[in-house]
Amino acid sequence: MKYYIIAGEASGDLHGANLIKQLKLKDPNAEFRCWGGDLMQAQGAEVVKHYRDLAFMGFIEVVMNLKTILSNIKVCKIDIANYQPDAVILIDYPGFNLRIAEFVKGLGIKVFYYISPQIWAWKQNRVHKIKKVVDKMFVILPFEKDFYKKFDMEVDFVGHPLIDAIAAERKVQPTFEEFTSANNLQNKPIIALLPGSRKQEISAMLPIMLSSINDFPDYQFVVAGAPSQEFALYEPFLKAGNADVIFGKTYDLLQQSEAALVTSGTATLETALFKVPEVVCYKGSAISYAIAKQLIKVKYISLVNLIMDREVVKELIQGELNTVMLKDELSKVLKGGEKRDKLQADYDELIQKLGGAGASEKTAQLMIDNLT
Repeated sequence: MKYYIIAGEASGDLHGANLIKQLKLKDPNAEFRCWGGDLMQAQGAEVVKHYRDLAFMGFIEVVMNLKTILSNIKVCKIDIANYQPDAVILIDYPGFNLRIAEFVKGLGIKVFYYISPQIWAWKQNRVHKIKKVVDKMFVILPFEKDFYKKFDMEVDFVGHPLIDAIAAERKVQPTFEEFTSANNLQNKPIIALLPGSRKQEISAMLPIMLSSINDFPDYQFVVAGAPSQEFALYEPFLKAGNADVIFGKTYDLLQQSEAALVTSGTATLETALFKVPEVVCYKGSAISYAIAKQLIKVKYISLVNLIMDREVVKELIQGELNTVMLKDELSKVLKGGEKRDKLQADYDELIQKLGGAGASEKTAQLMIDNLT
């Protein structure tokens, strides 16, 4: 079989790579062409365009880059028509992927959607288009199956692929001494900073995260560098000795960290699955945030809180994201802090809700069953 996979960000590249691995085990003659990143390429997929060239964050940023986005959509359609895959697999990234789905459906090619767009948060009317242009939807959050059922659409809940990815990482965990020595770090407890993967969010989040550094002299702050970015992006925010940046080792970093400051997104869930106490941070442009506030229909911005349907991790959003609030909330989740033990217990409950291991394998088998 020939598969064409489209992912628009780092998390999609990770899940796409794990899916490719499972599809190859079940379909040894499988061929893959994709829009993704280094992880999918490492699994043997031919990358047409890297996700670093696709990620635009916020309403204003999308409008400013609309010409580029439309050009990418045109290129993608032509490439799919020339490649003639047996199935196109779309991973989240709805603004782009739903346009592609409609085109692919018109070609008579199977359309699989793995990892639902967050239409339960906003743009719920997109569900009607999804019903028309997607042959099978595979969801990874437990509440999504009930959401789609309200619109008379049956979807498959396969569990969350991060459970498998993180379990694999835990098997090769270095010691704290090995990790700090290999990365030229100090012998101090670590507070991890995960400011995101896009240029806009890193530039907005990292200075605020670093602003609390003087309040925690007994700790070292270590930034998880996005694999799609260069050190030069981070350098202007770093002063002598205030923090280190490590690229390509986010999971190793989380395993060695006592707490973390995390930009909202998939990283909030990854941090929780490593059982690292966290404070969730988000700050966008004033205009983008004002628009989002009017449109978004959910109570929380972090996946942890959305899945649990209550506030488990503290979310500091817009004006609340400041040095004083960061210091206060970070203190509460460090060792001896008043929230730390309860947070760890909540993480155990979260893991149970996510449906166990084997998401990538289940999804691969269901896709093959629908093609044969």
